[in-house]
Amino acid sequence: MRSRPFRDCCGMRTTTTYQRHSRLSALLSLRSLFAVLAAVPLTFIFSAMTLVDLLLVRKNEIKAQFFPITWGRLICQMCQVRVDISGIEHLDPDATYIFVGNHASQFDIFAFQGYFPHDFRWIAKKELFRIPLFGPAMRRAGIIPIDRSAGRKAVKSLAQAAQRIRSGSSVLIFPEGTRSRDGRLMPFKSGAALLAIKSGVAVVPVGFNQTHQIMPKGALLPRPGTVYLRVGEPIDVSELTTADKQVFSERLYLEVAGLLDDCHRPASQEM
Repeated sequence: MRSRPFRDCCGMRTTTTYQRHSRLSALLSLRSLFAVLAAVPLTFIFSAMTLVDLLLVRKNEIKAQFFPITWGRLICQMCQVRVDISGIEHLDPDATYIFVGNHASQFDIFAFQGYFPHDFRWIAKKELFRIPLFGPAMRRAGIIPIDRSAGRKAVKSLAQAAQRIRSGSSVLIFPEGTRSRDGRLMPFKSGAALLAIKSGVAVVPVGFNQTHQIMPKGALLPRPGTVYLRVGEPIDVSELTTADKQVFSERLYLEVAGLLDDCHRPASQEM
């Protein structure tokens, strides 16, 4: 097969430059493939270490966060994904918050878990807690289960989650409910707003930028890049009641949208 010419920085067409570019792309693809294949065993290895630490060694939930933090960083580093965080000065290091953000990629999770400098826990659907090793590790590490079905069980799990948050557990929630297919912000469900009102804890909007470009929903391999996390100012909920949940949810939607690049905003909000 004949080599395709490639223009260098001076405009000259060179075969050598193109070949080097092709080899680099192939190496990056192999590295990404390795990272994807390693992600599952790494998850179970770090789950096991978390359980051992919590049950037999330090028995301290906060110190055990070292393992999920290392897990998130390791996956980002293997995939050559950097994380840039701005707005962290808005936060009180000792305060409890509900962080609310857009969800465009699996790398939202890896980036936030690995690099966000505020102690927090996840809100996770209860089905994940049934996974052997992974589920028990999540429960012991303080991850909060939520029942997303309708009815009394969902109401009860929401009340339990609110109590955990009131007791001092900051959490991250993705109110869209699933990852966006095109990277643009989708409508928020009102559950996050209701949880904030019930817990009485300030809400912090977070914008996840460029994660979709790294690994969109449905993609098999991630691409190298930089994730930009933008943190907004805390929003007080002390004067709100459950009757305000829909209006508050719409406000959170607009606050998160304001922290996003044009490519992540709804088309109607592009600058």
